[in-house]
Amino acid sequence: MSRDIKKVLVANRGEIAVRVIRTLKDMGIKSVAVCSDVDRDSLHTRIADECICIGPRNSKDSYLNKIQVINAAIITGSDAIHPGFGFLSENANFAKMCDIYNIKFIGPNSKVIDIMGNKDISKQIMKEAGVPVVPGSDGVVDNLAEVSKIAKDIGYPIIIKARSGGGGKGMRIVNKENELEHAFNSAKKEAENAFGDDGVYVEKYIESPRHIEVQIMADEFGNVVHLGARDCSIQMNHQKVIEEAPPRAIKEELLDYLYKISIDAAKHVKYTNAGTMEYLVSKNDEVYFMEMNTRIQVEHPITEMITGVDIVREQINIASQKKLSFKQEDVNIKGHAIECRINAYDSKNSFLPSIGTISGLNMPGGYGVRVDSSIYQGYKILPFYDSMLAKVISFGNSREESISIMKRALSEFIIEGVETNIDFNKELFDDENFKKNQYDTSYLESKIERR
Repeated sequence: MSRDIKKVLVANRGEIAVRVIRTLKDMGIKSVAVCSDVDRDSLHTRIADECICIGPRNSKDSYLNKIQVINAAIITGSDAIHPGFGFLSENANFAKMCDIYNIKFIGPNSKVIDIMGNKDISKQIMKEAGVPVVPGSDGVVDNLAEVSKIAKDIGYPIIIKARSGGGGKGMRIVNKENELEHAFNSAKKEAENAFGDDGVYVEKYIESPRHIEVQIMADEFGNVVHLGARDCSIQMNHQKVIEEAPPRAIKEELLDYLYKISIDAAKHVKYTNAGTMEYLVSKNDEVYFMEMNTRIQVEHPITEMITGVDIVREQINIASQKKLSFKQEDVNIKGHAIECRINAYDSKNSFLPSIGTISGLNMPGGYGVRVDSSIYQGYKILPFYDSMLAKVISFGNSREESISIMKRALSEFIIEGVETNIDFNKELFDDENFKKNQYDTSYLESKIERR
């Protein structure tokens, strides 16, 4: 029996809050925006049916304040909470609190978030599900001597990773023994500052891989399907910059294998809602599980473009205890899509953050172009939150056509008043190696070093 959701509180800000609110409007569901005291003029607060301030500018006192978000949902009579990505989206305690207060968390249950968010536990679970994992520690490493022993066993280079969180925080690559102590201590410190958890683990560093992820959708009736894969290998400081779907550099039989193990793994943990299985694929087509993101991804629009599936709509329907609206055989992957992240930083000056008021703005449009954004002329870019201003998505019948459409879109995109990476991204789409699809996760950083 379905659960009737009439009002959803969107526990986020920026473009993902706008994205979710738009689908809620399409579905005839009331929306509630939350904001900090400096975010009152943000677009998501203007387009929602209701808005409530949940605290001061610091995220820990507002968007990360679980009690304030729950209170806002209770006060506004919200049936459900959509967490977007970042902030509380992968916080198991928050999902559990939603259950306690009979508010539907639009995502997997708290137990699954907990086990899949804990990288050492999730790695063991994936082994049990028959998914290949990167060689490394069996769990959190407590001291330098233990790290040193593991490194000698698996061989350098290694990578030290934070147990909690993501986005490249608490992550250090170590090429030789004399770098180990500094890397270990700095990774732990950064992890503690970013996630309140200094636990780290160790893995073999896979050199020059592709970063491939599989989009999973699962309802509460045991139905699990994939919506194809994405190539997220253009990265800087472990942060994705450009994403493509489907991955044209990966063999079809290897993609089929990734789809199978992703679905098997999701069923093994009894996963529900939208999730993403992330893998490294080596130059020799060796596959290694990295992590599972138990939320919607920043790059979900490119999957929507090649499949025609509104992932947010499916998330809400799943939370309403409805079956998936499609079966695996209904998923028809067509064409090619690319997403380009537009950030407020100065790519000509060491990528320093940029703040200020947008004094002039022209958004690109036309055939094959989608822009997900929350900015407008007169909007103030604040230093307190993520620097992403917009996502430009291009769609074409082929990769070449999608690149051409993206180049046209970027040439039309004008943002005045703050520095952005638009020109930097334009250069990438003229790069011969990118056009030939000859790159890996280290390519962008090596290109920057050569400039």
